[in-house]
Amino acid sequence: MLNNEAILNRINENYGSEVVISEENFGILTIEIKAEKTHEIISWLKRDEVLECSFLTLLGGVHYPDDKGREFAVVYHLHSWTNNFRLRLKVFLPSENPSIKSIVDIYNGANWMERETYDFFGINFEGHPDLRRILNMDSMDYFPMRKEHVLEDATREDKDDRFFGR
Repeated sequence: MLNNEAILNRINENYGSEVVISEENFGILTIEIKAEKTHEIISWLKRDEVLECSFLTLLGGVHYPDDKGREFAVVYHLHSWTNNFRLRLKVFLPSENPSIKSIVDIYNGANWMERETYDFFGINFEGHPDLRRILNMDSMDYFPMRKEHVLEDATREDKDDRFFGR
């Protein structure tokens, strides 16, 4: 069985210059990689005879509006059934062009996950076979999970914030 140190060493042997940072949270190795090499690295992780990350558990987005040049993150959770480990990859994108290459050609299950991430965050997955809204109405002209709108009307007088822990 591989431990996180062995997994990180294997990745660093092949793509060390593409790894921005790595950490371990709750026993899961998390690696931040450069956006331009994401497709190549994920493809290699699936095909590598040692790691064999054969299953995509999750693909999602996160919006960090205050992190200039890194406002959007795409997070991939990969699983190796053979070696029984999970790996989290993070890729940061600028708000000017939140775009990254699709991995549908690597994992078919990424299809709807990328569509959902596009639908809620507006992250473009280049080369996706059918990138359109999946849960929200087509007529929406915004992406609801972006932290661009105030959550509530600050002028309201009919509620008492003490009851909401604020």
